[in-house]
Amino acid sequence: MWISAAAFLLWPLLRLTEFKPGLLFEEQSLRVTGRFLADFFPPRLDGEFLLLVAREAWRTVAMATAGVSLALLFAVPLALAATRVLSLSALAGKMATGPAWLRQTLRAVLIVLRSVPELVWALIFVRVVGLGPSAGVLAIALSYSGMLGKVFCEVLEGGDAEPTRSLMRNGSGRLQAFGFALLPQHAAELSSYTVYRWECAVRSSVVLGFVGAGGLGQQLDSAMKMFNGGEVATILMVFIALVALADGLSAGLRRVLS
Repeated sequence: MWISAAAFLLWPLLRLTEFKPGLLFEEQSLRVTGRFLADFFPPRLDGEFLLLVAREAWRTVAMATAGVSLALLFAVPLALAATRVLSLSALAGKMATGPAWLRQTLRAVLIVLRSVPELVWALIFVRVVGLGPSAGVLAIALSYSGMLGKVFCEVLEGGDAEPTRSLMRNGSGRLQAFGFALLPQHAAELSSYTVYRWECAVRSSVVLGFVGAGGLGQQLDSAMKMFNGGEVATILMVFIALVALADGLSAGLRRVLS
């Protein structure tokens, strides 16, 4: 029944978006695809270009890391202030009016931050600070602070709240309750999600390069505009290696914290 209902709802959506997968297998489409993929071989592997790609890859990782670090500086305080479990006024039941309004205001701030895509933030900051990685760092910081803050808040509220409330009822401060009750429960999940968002930031950094934020994305954009498939293939391989590195780091953190 549920599969039928999903198909019934999906069909008009596919029609509305003019989704026609058969076009991919037409003779002209296959010929264009084959010619496009053939330009990728052989990849460009000379020393001068590899050195350039390595430098831009490092710049991309630096942009993503700096952006996520700044996002954490915004997201962690906002998440802690917006988490109901850490509210002293909610220990007796209903949260007081002032803290309740503050909590909703902070959640609204998180909604605004994550509603604007990082690409739009980058276009804004490129006009403010000019071309270069600074615009990408600021764009990632603002957009990801909303994402991280929202998820952190939901993760902290989704666990067992009784240890936290017991500590606060016995005179513990909110930061102490967070450090000794909430954080031990959710450290693995929070760390894993943070590394995942860093992986997403690496991908976003590549996309932001297309609007002048520097890094691998700007090199990829230049290579595609020059129809240099060998350079594109090399950049894509480096990009895949960066994502694989982030995935391995996330798995290692989960093993250590679990």
